[in-house]
Order: sequence, then structure tokens, then C-alpha cells
Amino acid sequence: MNKAQLSLSVVEAGVGVVLILAVAMGFALGVSPPDDRSAQLDLYAEDGATVLAGESPRHREATRLAEVAASPDAFDRERDALERRVARILPDNLLFRVTTPHGAVGFRKPAGVAVGSATVTTANGDVTIWVWYA
Repeated sequence: MNKAQLSLSVVEAGVGVVLILAVAMGFALGVSPPDDRSAQLDLYAEDGATVLAGESPRHREATRLAEVAASPDAFDRERDALERRVARILPDNLLFRVTTPHGAVGFRKPAGVAVGSATVTTANGDVTIWVWYA
């Protein structure tokens, strides 16, 4: 046997020790918790959509959301009131965007951040609420 060679059993033992240490470190350090910000943001969006979907319209239609989705004129008329109402419904640490078939209110959605959303189907089209942390 050459002095520069390690026996196969020593190499196997070394690999086994490294494997056992790796598994033990995995248990000791644990796994990072999942990012639940998106799930929380979806809940905020759903809450906001539920509140708006249940509100009476200011003029006509079945609900406030159906009213803003009814026509471009109705959206233009209700745009500012819708934006103020959504800002009051959501917590202060959230920004939002509400899209309708005839336009949108709120802030532009940024790229690369966690975003939650909820969509309400009305007789006049879908209304989607997007929320993210400020």
C-alpha cells in the first residue's frame, strides 16, 4: 500500500461524518419561515373589496363597485370619492390601486414588492383592488 493513499473506509467515514453534521446543522438552524406578507396582503385586499361590494351606490346601480364600473362617465364622477373611501378602509401602512373597466385610482403598483389583490365581479365588469406595504 502506498503511503500517500487513504484507505477507502477512512474516506467513507469522512463523508459520513460530513453528511451527519450537515443534517444536524439543518435541524439546529431550522428553515426560515415562509414569507406570509402576500397572504396578509390578500386578506387586506379581500376585506377592502368586501366592504366596497356591500356599500350602497351614491347614485344608481346595485352597489358602489357596480356604479364605478358602469360607464366612463360614472367612473369619472365617482373617482375621487372611491379613492377617498378605499384610503379610509385600508390601514395607513398600505398603498393601493383599484382598477375598473373604465379606469383606475390610487398609486402605480411597484415592481419587486409583495402585492395582494382581490377581484369583485359586478354586472358591469370586474373591479380589482391591489394593496402593498408603503
